[in-house]
Amino acid sequence: MSDGLPPDPPMPAEDLRTTEVDLGGLVNVLATHLYSTPLVALRELVQNAHDSHTRRLLEDPDGGHRPLIRVRADSGRRVVGIEDTGAGLTEPEIHAYLATVGTGYTRMLRDLTGNQELIGAFGLGFLSAFSVADEVTVTTTSHRDPRLGHRYRSRGGEQYSVERVPARPAPGTLVELSLKTEHAHLADENALREVLGRYCVLLPIPVFVGDDERPVNAVPVPWRQAVDGDPHTARMRFATAFGRRFEPLTAFPVQPAEGGAGGGSDAVGLLWVQDGGTYGSSDNRDLAVYLRGMLLAEDARDLLPSWAGFIGGVVESSRLTPTASREDLQRDEHYRALQQALADAVVEGLYETARLRPAVWRRILARHGQDLLGAALCDDRLFTLLADDVPVPTSQGDLTAGALRAAGGGAVHVALGSGGGFEEMLYRAMQVPIARGDRYAVLPFLRRYAGLRDCRIVELGSESGNRELFRDPERPLPAEEAGWLSGALTDPGEQLVPARFDPPGLPLVLVPDREAELKARIEDDRADARIPSAALRLARAFTARSDGEVKARLYLNLACPAVQDLLAAYRGGHTGSATAAGLLRSLKVIMAAASAGSSTGDLGGALAGIGTAVSALTAAVPAGLPGVPDSPGSLDGLGGAGGPGSPPGRG
Repeated sequence: MSDGLPPDPPMPAEDLRTTEVDLGGLVNVLATHLYSTPLVALRELVQNAHDSHTRRLLEDPDGGHRPLIRVRADSGRRVVGIEDTGAGLTEPEIHAYLATVGTGYTRMLRDLTGNQELIGAFGLGFLSAFSVADEVTVTTTSHRDPRLGHRYRSRGGEQYSVERVPARPAPGTLVELSLKTEHAHLADENALREVLGRYCVLLPIPVFVGDDERPVNAVPVPWRQAVDGDPHTARMRFATAFGRRFEPLTAFPVQPAEGGAGGGSDAVGLLWVQDGGTYGSSDNRDLAVYLRGMLLAEDARDLLPSWAGFIGGVVESSRLTPTASREDLQRDEHYRALQQALADAVVEGLYETARLRPAVWRRILARHGQDLLGAALCDDRLFTLLADDVPVPTSQGDLTAGALRAAGGGAVHVALGSGGGFEEMLYRAMQVPIARGDRYAVLPFLRRYAGLRDCRIVELGSESGNRELFRDPERPLPAEEAGWLSGALTDPGEQLVPARFDPPGLPLVLVPDREAELKARIEDDRADARIPSAALRLARAFTARSDGEVKARLYLNLACPAVQDLLAAYRGGHTGSATAAGLLRSLKVIMAAASAGSSTGDLGGALAGIGTAVSALTAAVPAGLPGVPDSPGSLDGLGGAGGPGSPPGRG
């Protein structure tokens, strides 16, 4: 019983039927659609040859045979042959294992003996031959009866014939593939060397191509054998030979990790840091997984941590469970245990590199600094390692967080926007470097660093950051003067804020409201196409707290002599005060264009305004008009009629 329900009644015998199988259709599906690439046929047939040798060693351990696999190509005949000196097949075994879908001698033998060197599992690999060949011929002699030979022949896999032929000179099997026209390129020994060199690099049995006497898998495997000299040199030699896209900067081992999830991992192998550029979300992870010596998954990047976009490697395991196509892995407890083991191996390898190979470590930091910023946020161990070493992009080039803090007088300064802004310009004038907070992982990394090192973080463009930079004036500005300055200097969407800041020679600074900028981007209709819906909902909930009306704040430096002179002229009724304010307004627009790369106001009007102001300030006083009262300081000698914005009732 289940869930309190009675069991279903047994089905009446007269209702039982036998499921019909369209053998031709089944063979077509298995041979043509089970595998992602026709190259898998070569892997499966070489794997069968390997298992044939393992079987012979199990059944005849004292036979003294010399195991080898040789693959030949005849481009003229469009034929590829895979030959082995293994156990061979008897005629009953041909019918039982070559001609029966889903039945494999290898699986049965592994179950009986517990031998983990046998690779096959599903009894489907031989069918892959029909994905590339019109006709498959198998000539074989069993070590159990070396006087007899048999030949299996089939077109398409649905029907086959078996005949007796003279015995082979020695026990073993030759599988010949008469290639389909579209796969004729496989009958090329150079192509076979490249493919088999990767598929078979970890096979313990030598694999030869053509008449070469050097196996394609002759590369020494550093984790399988003792090496003379520095083990790191052997690792780098293997990584250089195996890596496909990038040269390795350093290499470190993967070792078994018992305990933990799934009982731990039995995987061994090698990981390396690739000398290939990465940035933020770029993903150059490159991991090959071998099961009992044969390539199982060529792109198993998901086994590596998502933050490790700069890591390549190769591992082998006997515990992982393949899918039926043997091109992927089942996501079971062994898979998850290997994920954890690889994450630990990357962290430990980076620690080892930083400690033992400082020159290589500096190169890794320079090459992958952006990725490592994000990696440090994903793993506490990495943050401890990288906090004081990883470079941070700043207005003065790449600096470590420690150097950034020292140059900032004990505070870390970071710009939130991508356009720089006047606030950044101010710090540049004071020779204070500004971290690029819009770059990948920079802002959260520096926030965490500030907490770790107990130092201040000044986020330029935020309310708290602006308070750090723009101090309150010594005396409040009267409402009438503030109103006049606001009308004379600001544009729609800008708010005038009287303040004091350095350097004192700078009269004003326009600071965009970063939350208003974000709100505008998020609420743009085109954001729906750029941002995932879940993230968009969260972002819009965050920006809902801002009405977006204030797009920028114009900080007016009341400590600036020019601003003090302007206010004195206004209070004294000087008719040139409006002209001087127009100059400052034009200066604001031009500075905005220079700082952000594009003007937030009318740049052409600002340039014309400068010309108008210069003309007004240099114009002669018409004859018969009273003289204009002098104003102090920089406005001394100003003349001309009052314009828009002049003090009412004055002049």
